[in-house]
Amino acid sequence: MPRLFTAIEIPRDVGLGLSMLRGGLSGARWIDPEHYHVTLRFIGDVDDAVGRDIMHMLGEVRRSAFELQLEGLDQFGGRKPRAVYAAVRSTPALVELQAENERLMQRLRLGAEGRNFKPHVPLARLRDASARQVADYLATRGPYRSQPFKVPRFVLFSSRDSVGGGPYLVEAVYPLA
Repeated sequence: MPRLFTAIEIPRDVGLGLSMLRGGLSGARWIDPEHYHVTLRFIGDVDDAVGRDIMHMLGEVRRSAFELQLEGLDQFGGRKPRAVYAAVRSTPALVELQAENERLMQRLRLGAEGRNFKPHVPLARLRDASARQVADYLATRGPYRSQPFKVPRFVLFSSRDSVGGGPYLVEAVYPLA
């Protein structure tokens, strides 16, 4: 089975607004708007049996729908920037959904996620972009804020080996009440 992760999809209208932020940064590989998402739990490469167990376990999640909002732009990598992203305003419902995804994966003995959860929407992977170029880009576009949007479900995505940013395929959908 391909590489798996759980995520929240970004609505088309919010994605359109994010896509307007593309450009103006040399060395950036921009992610296609249809692949914008908020990763809840990166799972990785698993065999088909484990993939089926993951699909079944995620079906046990019983959470309510909630709202999210994107607020500001930032980068990962510090002095050697690796990515630009839109920050997600954290909410208790988002944190609880992510924590439940984490607990379920640990129950399947997949090990703990090695990084703290920092909700974000990846916009671009960076190669050879200087810290100054990224700082200038963020200074002109950083005040970005989306309209709040409803999160009616989360999904299990698979990804194929690529340079990042897709293609992602929806393997299963998990509605939120």
